[in-house]
Amino acid sequence: MSIQVDLLRVSGFRGIQNLEMTLPRVAVLIGTNNSGKTSVIKALQLALGDYSRYLSDEDFHIDADEKVASKVLVDIRIIAVDSGGNRTEKFEDEWVQEFGDKIQQEADGKQFFALRTESQSDPIKGGYNTNRYALSRWPAFDEWQQERTNKKNSIPGRLDALPFIGIEAQRDIHQELKEKSSLIGRVLASVDYDSEQVSQLESMVQEINELAVKNSESLTNLKQHLGKLNQSFQGSGRAEITPFPKKMRDLSKQFTVHFGEQESSSFSMEYHGMGTRSWASMLTVKAFTEMLSQKYEEEAEPFFPVVAAEEPEAHLHPNAQRTLYRQLVNSVGQIIVSTHSPYLAALANQNELRYLVSANGNVSVSQLDETLSPEDKRKLQREVVHSRGELIFSKALVLSEGETEEQALPQMFERYFGHESFELGINFIGVGGSGAKYRPFLNFAHSFGIPVFIFSDGEEKTVKELSKQYQKVFGEVDIHNNGNITILDKTDFEGYLLEAGFATQIETAIIEIDGQGYIESQIEKKQGTPLKPKRTNLPNCKACKQPIFESPLRDYSGDDGRNKAILEIVDAKKPMYAQAITEELCKLEASQLPEKVIDIFEKIKAGLHL
Repeated sequence: MSIQVDLLRVSGFRGIQNLEMTLPRVAVLIGTNNSGKTSVIKALQLALGDYSRYLSDEDFHIDADEKVASKVLVDIRIIAVDSGGNRTEKFEDEWVQEFGDKIQQEADGKQFFALRTESQSDPIKGGYNTNRYALSRWPAFDEWQQERTNKKNSIPGRLDALPFIGIEAQRDIHQELKEKSSLIGRVLASVDYDSEQVSQLESMVQEINELAVKNSESLTNLKQHLGKLNQSFQGSGRAEITPFPKKMRDLSKQFTVHFGEQESSSFSMEYHGMGTRSWASMLTVKAFTEMLSQKYEEEAEPFFPVVAAEEPEAHLHPNAQRTLYRQLVNSVGQIIVSTHSPYLAALANQNELRYLVSANGNVSVSQLDETLSPEDKRKLQREVVHSRGELIFSKALVLSEGETEEQALPQMFERYFGHESFELGINFIGVGGSGAKYRPFLNFAHSFGIPVFIFSDGEEKTVKELSKQYQKVFGEVDIHNNGNITILDKTDFEGYLLEAGFATQIETAIIEIDGQGYIESQIEKKQGTPLKPKRTNLPNCKACKQPIFESPLRDYSGDDGRNKAILEIVDAKKPMYAQAITEELCKLEASQLPEKVIDIFEKIKAGLHL
């Protein structure tokens, strides 16, 4: 059994006006740049670590009316959990002794410890005062900022048993080796030998030093000259040459880390790239944490660190990112990771993801809808998070069904707006089919509060299935009159383009791919041949009990005959024609693009205030 910080509340800090976030043992903070991920981590550092000494005016929230927050509040709730992370009723004895009479109990009998950190400016001395208090209750979120503190429940200093250990986005073990205050510096400072070990090691080093000097003519000559210092001190001095540290207390001054494929070919960290140096830095944090844990265990004292890593993927290739993430989450304590890496996000359990958004002067957070069925969660993980992890960092999704739309819409978007869609955080996705194929993406967008737009084919069956899936996720709605959905007129995208007067662009694309006269040759070749069998409305066969199918013959006569042939040609090789058709459409003026395409673009513009 152990403990866990399961709830975090922040007010008046940086971009956070008022925020509540649930925290599992491993929490992965995702979102676009400047969405509040670092602010959440620094708020935890203020509550459990040493951030109070870094506080500045810029840390106090400024709202939309330019009003500066008078104070920063950070509340955390700590609960007892079992080895599986499930909440238990009571704290273990070691934590009861640690928290003492500050432990509170909910109506259902479950214990908790609530810590408030309050920072505000000091009008007399200048700077800022930070105070910590144990709360006597955990109020509802809409009234938490008004909860009063009692000086009797003041907590001096930080909770040693619950330390905050931060891993900065910019990290370099080569530089940290030079800093006594770094975590590896603190590991080296903790190196301790008994007197017998010190004597043995220093004797070995003395032998090495003497051998090094003896075997070097330059060092021997230098020693002889330095020996003349003896003349200046009336024979009371003695010069020594020590290429290696003479005293064990000087060990850390020349401590280095080498790495290579083989011991004989390893190099000092200063000669390695930033990826290796960054990774090594994070592993020293893991070593430091485990060292502390062991010391507390030896003293039979409780210990539960909160380790927060900012962008651990920096400078690392995808496979290294995955390996590092596994190393982090298997560390002792609670792990908070902020990331821009789709690879890390895909490795996280869905219930560990926290999606942050900064809008209208405040930061908000979303997480996966816990009411989703196991099958919905599985599909969301496989078809969205695992396969399209970049969508996690989107400001909006635009869904369509086919390959042509997936290629054409983003390029026409650039033609219409003069910006690439990804510059604005908008991702266009072809879901690979209609109806149920939309469902994982809709669940994803709904759970994480990401605006979603749909550009749908217009066949009756397709629209009916889309409506069904959309309403399962977003509730009762008329998709024909929805500000986020554009539906084609009873046809697919290619059919719509032909009916809307863009046959010339499609024919030009076919000629570019297959040459002049290809359409005519296909009409001549396939006229009168059977189409793909279709199921009829006739009763099943009495003999075999199977449905009755028929294969109508191709007929390219009449006004729409050529369009039928063109559709068949395009449908047979959509991946090949999609880009060529798109290029032809993008040669048009922005105002001449297909009407339905302009319609969805205007809905995106209105919905995102572009």
